Amino acid sequence: MGRLLILVGVALVVVGLVVAGLERVGLGQLPGTIRFQRGSTSFWLPLGASLLGSLLLTVVLNLFLRLFSRP
Repeated sequence: MGRLLILVGVALVVVGLVVAGLERVGLGQLPGTIRFQRGSTSFWLPLGASLLGSLLLTVVLNLFLRLFSRP
């Protein structure tokens, strides 16, 4: 259980670094991002980034499972 928590923590740090790097390059605002701002309240829903992340994660996990699950 301890190793799993460490791996999840490391994965979150890596994902955070990748997201910060992508924002510096200019990929932080993909098409499909919904933003509302009224006064001091703001709402941000990154639909485009969520769909792209889901697609990439699906491809990576499928490749990983095919490589490491040999019958």
